[in-house]
Amino acid sequence: IKEKVFSSVSVTPLQQRLDRDRISDAANKARTTRYSMNPKGITILDFDDTLATSKSQVISTSPDGIVRKLTAEEFAKEGADLLDQGWKHDFSEFSKVVDGKVASLFNKALKLQKKFGPENMFVLTARPADSAQSIFEFLKANGLNIPLKNITGLANSTPEAKALWVADKVAEGYNDFYFADDALQNVQAVDNMLEQFDVKRKVQQAKVRFSKNSNKIFNNILEETTGVESQKQFSDQQARLRGAKTKYKSIIPASAQD
Repeated sequence: IKEKVFSSVSVTPLQQRLDRDRISDAANKARTTRYSMNPKGITILDFDDTLATSKSQVISTSPDGIVRKLTAEEFAKEGADLLDQGWKHDFSEFSKVVDGKVASLFNKALKLQKKFGPENMFVLTARPADSAQSIFEFLKANGLNIPLKNITGLANSTPEAKALWVADKVAEGYNDFYFADDALQNVQAVDNMLEQFDVKRKVQQAKVRFSKNSNKIFNNILEETTGVESQKQFSDQQARLRGAKTKYKSIIPASAQD
Protein backbone atom coordinates (compact mmCIF):
# COMPACT_ATOMS: atom_id res chain seq x y z
CA ILE A 1 0.00 0.00 0.00
CA LYS A 2 2.74 2.45 0.93
CA GLU A 3 4.47 1.81 -2.38
CA LYS A 4 1.31 2.42 -4.43
CA VAL A 5 -0.16 5.35 -2.56
CA PHE A 6 2.84 7.24 -1.22
CA SER A 7 5.64 6.47 -3.66
CA SER A 8 6.28 10.17 -4.35
CA VAL A 9 6.13 11.31 -0.73
CA SER A 10 9.03 11.91 1.63
CA VAL A 11 8.03 11.21 5.24
CA THR A 12 9.87 10.42 8.46
CA PRO A 13 10.23 6.81 9.72
CA LEU A 14 7.94 7.65 12.66
CA GLN A 15 5.28 9.00 10.32
CA GLN A 16 5.62 5.92 8.11
CA ARG A 17 5.02 3.69 11.13
CA LEU A 18 1.98 5.69 12.20
CA ASP A 19 0.58 5.58 8.68
CA ARG A 20 1.08 1.81 8.49
CA ASP A 21 -0.72 1.42 11.81
CA ARG A 22 -3.69 3.41 10.50
CA ILE A 23 -3.85 1.31 7.33
CA SER A 24 -3.43 -1.95 9.27
CA ASP A 25 -6.29 -1.00 11.57
CA ALA A 26 -8.52 -0.33 8.57
CA ALA A 27 -7.52 -3.63 6.95
CA ASN A 28 -8.35 -5.59 10.10
CA LYS A 29 -11.80 -4.00 10.22
CA ALA A 30 -12.37 -4.78 6.56
CA ARG A 31 -11.66 -8.48 7.13
CA THR A 32 -14.23 -9.07 9.83
CA THR A 33 -17.42 -10.95 9.01
CA ARG A 34 -19.59 -8.38 10.78
CA TYR A 35 -18.05 -5.66 8.68
CA SER A 36 -18.68 -7.32 5.33
CA MET A 37 -22.24 -8.35 6.16
CA ASN A 38 -23.39 -4.88 7.20
CA PRO A 39 -23.32 -2.36 4.34
CA LYS A 40 -22.45 1.16 5.44
CA GLY A 41 -22.22 3.87 2.80
CA ILE A 42 -20.29 7.13 2.78
CA THR A 43 -20.00 10.09 0.40
CA ILE A 44 -16.75 12.11 0.48
CA LEU A 45 -16.49 15.28 -1.57
CA ASP A 46 -13.76 17.83 -2.11
CA PHE A 47 -14.85 21.47 -1.83
CA ASP A 48 -12.93 23.74 -4.22
CA ASP A 49 -13.69 23.19 -7.91
CA THR A 50 -15.82 20.19 -6.93
CA LEU A 51 -18.67 21.62 -4.88
CA ALA A 52 -17.80 25.29 -5.26
CA THR A 53 -15.61 27.84 -6.95
CA SER A 54 -14.34 30.91 -5.13
CA LYS A 55 -11.74 33.63 -5.29
CA SER A 56 -10.09 32.53 -2.05
CA GLN A 57 -6.32 32.26 -2.39
CA VAL A 58 -3.38 30.89 -0.44
CA ILE A 59 -0.57 33.44 -0.05
CA SER A 60 2.75 31.60 -0.37
CA THR A 61 6.18 33.07 0.35
CA SER A 62 9.50 31.54 -0.75
CA PRO A 63 12.63 31.48 1.44
CA ASP A 64 14.04 34.41 -0.57
CA GLY A 65 10.88 36.51 -0.23
CA ILE A 66 9.02 35.80 -3.46
CA VAL A 67 5.25 35.99 -2.88
CA ARG A 68 2.70 34.04 -4.89
CA LYS A 69 -1.08 33.95 -4.58
CA LEU A 70 -2.35 30.46 -5.35
CA THR A 71 -5.89 29.58 -6.36
CA ALA A 72 -7.43 26.42 -4.94
CA GLU A 73 -6.53 24.57 -8.13
CA GLU A 74 -2.93 25.78 -8.08
CA PHE A 75 -2.57 24.98 -4.39
CA ALA A 76 -3.85 21.43 -4.94
CA LYS A 77 -1.23 20.90 -7.65
CA GLU A 78 1.74 22.82 -6.24
CA GLY A 79 1.21 23.32 -2.51
CA ALA A 80 3.04 20.22 -1.29
CA ASP A 81 6.02 20.74 -3.62
CA LEU A 82 6.35 24.38 -2.60
CA LEU A 83 6.27 23.38 1.08
CA ASP A 84 9.11 20.91 0.45
CA GLN A 85 11.07 23.77 -1.15
CA GLY A 86 10.72 25.88 2.00
CA TRP A 87 7.77 28.05 1.02
CA LYS A 88 5.44 29.23 3.81
CA HIS A 89 1.68 29.11 3.25
CA ASP A 90 -0.70 31.73 4.65
CA PHE A 91 -4.25 30.32 4.77
CA SER A 92 -5.92 33.38 6.31
CA GLU A 93 -7.84 34.21 3.13
CA PHE A 94 -8.44 30.54 2.41
CA SER A 95 -10.43 30.23 5.64
CA LYS A 96 -13.31 32.08 3.96
CA VAL A 97 -15.39 31.30 0.89
CA VAL A 98 -14.74 34.48 -1.12
CA ASP A 99 -17.34 35.15 -3.84
CA GLY A 100 -18.44 31.51 -3.78
CA LYS A 101 -20.45 29.89 -6.56
CA VAL A 102 -21.66 26.30 -6.95
CA ALA A 103 -19.38 24.12 -9.08
CA SER A 104 -19.69 21.14 -11.39
CA LEU A 105 -20.68 18.46 -8.87
CA PHE A 106 -23.01 20.46 -6.65
CA ASN A 107 -26.28 19.35 -8.25
CA LYS A 108 -25.19 15.72 -8.06
CA ALA A 109 -24.31 16.23 -4.39
CA LEU A 110 -27.88 17.37 -3.73
CA LYS A 111 -29.04 13.98 -5.01
CA LEU A 112 -26.27 12.07 -3.26
CA GLN A 113 -27.30 13.37 0.16
CA LYS A 114 -30.41 11.21 -0.18
CA LYS A 115 -28.39 8.06 -0.92
CA PHE A 116 -26.61 7.53 2.41
CA GLY A 117 -28.10 10.47 4.30
CA PRO A 118 -26.48 13.79 5.27
CA GLU A 119 -24.97 12.22 8.39
CA ASN A 120 -22.82 9.99 6.14
CA MET A 121 -21.78 12.79 3.77
CA PHE A 122 -18.42 14.49 4.28
CA VAL A 123 -16.46 17.39 2.84
CA LEU A 124 -12.71 16.76 2.76
CA THR A 125 -10.66 19.79 1.75
CA ALA A 126 -7.06 20.98 1.72
CA ARG A 127 -8.25 24.23 3.30
CA PRO A 128 -7.43 24.84 6.99
CA ALA A 129 -9.68 23.51 9.75
CA ASP A 130 -11.13 26.94 10.54
CA SER A 131 -12.66 27.11 7.05
CA ALA A 132 -15.33 24.59 8.10
CA GLN A 133 -17.83 27.19 9.32
CA SER A 134 -17.65 29.23 6.10
CA ILE A 135 -18.00 26.09 3.99
CA PHE A 136 -20.94 24.92 6.11
CA GLU A 137 -22.75 28.24 5.68
CA PHE A 138 -22.14 28.30 1.92
CA LEU A 139 -23.40 24.75 1.43
CA LYS A 140 -26.46 25.28 3.64
CA ALA A 141 -27.37 28.49 1.81
CA ASN A 142 -27.40 26.52 -1.43
CA GLY A 143 -29.44 23.60 -0.09
CA LEU A 144 -26.78 21.05 0.84
CA ASN A 145 -27.18 20.06 4.49
CA ILE A 146 -23.89 18.47 5.49
CA PRO A 147 -23.33 18.59 9.28
CA LEU A 148 -20.62 20.99 10.42
CA LYS A 149 -18.78 18.15 12.19
CA ASN A 150 -18.54 16.34 8.83
CA ILE A 151 -16.51 19.12 7.21
CA THR A 152 -12.77 18.47 7.56
CA GLY A 153 -10.06 20.95 6.65
CA LEU A 154 -6.75 19.09 6.44
CA ALA A 155 -4.56 22.18 5.80
CA ASN A 156 -2.63 19.74 3.64
CA SER A 157 -2.65 19.51 -0.15
CA THR A 158 -0.91 16.13 -0.48
CA PRO A 159 -2.81 13.16 -1.96
CA GLU A 160 -1.66 10.86 0.85
CA ALA A 161 -3.35 13.07 3.45
CA LYS A 162 -6.73 12.45 1.84
CA ALA A 163 -5.96 8.76 1.25
CA LEU A 164 -5.11 8.22 4.93
CA TRP A 165 -8.25 10.06 6.04
CA VAL A 166 -10.29 7.73 3.84
CA ALA A 167 -8.49 4.71 5.34
CA ASP A 168 -9.61 5.92 8.77
CA LYS A 169 -13.20 5.78 7.52
CA VAL A 170 -12.68 2.15 6.52
CA ALA A 171 -11.56 1.54 10.12
CA GLU A 172 -14.81 3.15 11.31
CA GLY A 173 -16.81 0.53 9.44
CA TYR A 174 -17.68 2.19 6.15
CA ASN A 175 -17.61 -0.24 3.25
CA ASP A 176 -19.41 1.51 0.37
CA PHE A 177 -17.51 4.63 -0.78
CA TYR A 178 -18.25 7.45 -3.19
CA PHE A 179 -15.35 9.90 -3.51
CA ALA A 180 -15.04 12.92 -5.81
CA ASP A 181 -12.25 15.48 -6.19
CA ASP A 182 -11.15 17.80 -9.00
CA ALA A 183 -7.46 16.85 -8.55
CA LEU A 184 -6.58 13.68 -10.44
CA GLN A 185 -3.72 12.84 -8.08
CA ASN A 186 -6.13 12.81 -5.12
CA VAL A 187 -8.59 10.57 -6.98
CA GLN A 188 -5.81 8.13 -7.86
CA ALA A 189 -4.40 8.04 -4.31
CA VAL A 190 -7.83 7.34 -2.78
CA ASP A 191 -8.62 4.72 -5.42
CA ASN A 192 -5.29 2.99 -4.75
CA MET A 193 -6.00 3.03 -1.03
CA LEU A 194 -9.51 1.62 -1.28
CA GLU A 195 -8.34 -1.05 -3.71
CA GLN A 196 -6.47 -2.67 -0.80
CA PHE A 197 -9.67 -3.26 1.16
CA ASP A 198 -12.73 -5.43 0.64
CA VAL A 199 -15.02 -2.44 0.10
CA LYS A 200 -17.28 -1.18 -2.64
CA ARG A 201 -16.03 2.05 -4.20
CA LYS A 202 -16.65 4.63 -6.87
CA VAL A 203 -14.15 7.44 -7.29
CA GLN A 204 -14.66 10.31 -9.70
CA GLN A 205 -12.71 13.31 -10.89
CA ALA A 206 -14.89 16.41 -10.86
CA LYS A 207 -14.45 18.16 -14.19
CA VAL A 208 -13.84 21.89 -14.27
CA ARG A 209 -16.40 23.64 -16.46
CA PHE A 210 -15.15 24.37 -19.96
CA SER A 211 -16.07 28.05 -19.57
CA LYS A 212 -13.58 28.38 -16.72
CA ASN A 213 -10.63 27.40 -18.94
CA SER A 214 -11.93 28.33 -22.40
CA ASN A 215 -9.82 31.50 -22.67
CA LYS A 216 -6.63 29.57 -21.93
CA ILE A 217 -7.61 26.75 -24.30
CA PHE A 218 -8.24 29.09 -27.24
CA ASN A 219 -5.04 31.02 -26.53
CA ASN A 220 -3.11 27.74 -26.72
CA ILE A 221 -4.80 26.90 -30.02
CA LEU A 222 -3.85 30.32 -31.40
CA GLU A 223 -0.26 29.84 -30.27
CA GLU A 224 -0.04 26.55 -32.18
CA THR A 225 -1.44 28.07 -35.37
CA THR A 226 0.04 31.59 -35.36
CA GLY A 227 3.14 31.33 -33.19
CA VAL A 228 1.92 34.09 -30.83
CA GLU A 229 2.66 33.01 -27.26
CA SER A 230 -0.52 32.14 -25.37
CA GLN A 231 0.29 34.32 -22.36
CA LYS A 232 0.80 37.46 -24.46
CA GLN A 233 -1.69 40.29 -23.92
CA PHE A 234 -2.45 43.04 -26.45
CA SER A 235 -4.42 46.27 -26.41
CA ASP A 236 -7.13 46.72 -29.03
CA GLN A 237 -4.81 48.92 -31.11
CA GLN A 238 -1.92 46.46 -30.90
CA ALA A 239 -4.23 43.61 -31.88
CA ARG A 240 -5.43 45.48 -34.97
CA LEU A 241 -1.85 46.19 -36.03
CA ARG A 242 -0.81 42.57 -35.54
CA GLY A 243 -3.91 41.37 -37.39
CA ALA A 244 -3.26 43.67 -40.34
CA LYS A 245 0.20 42.17 -40.83
CA THR A 246 -0.92 38.54 -40.94
CA LYS A 247 -0.65 36.76 -44.28
CA TYR A 248 -4.08 35.23 -43.66
CA LYS A 249 -7.36 36.98 -44.44
CA SER A 250 -8.60 35.94 -41.03
CA ILE A 251 -6.71 35.60 -37.77
CA ILE A 252 -5.83 31.93 -38.42
CA PRO A 253 -5.36 29.90 -41.62
CA ALA A 254 -8.35 28.20 -43.21
CA SER A 255 -6.85 24.79 -42.42
CA ALA A 256 -7.09 25.56 -38.70
CA GLN A 257 -10.46 27.34 -38.70
CA ASP A 258 -12.40 24.35 -37.32
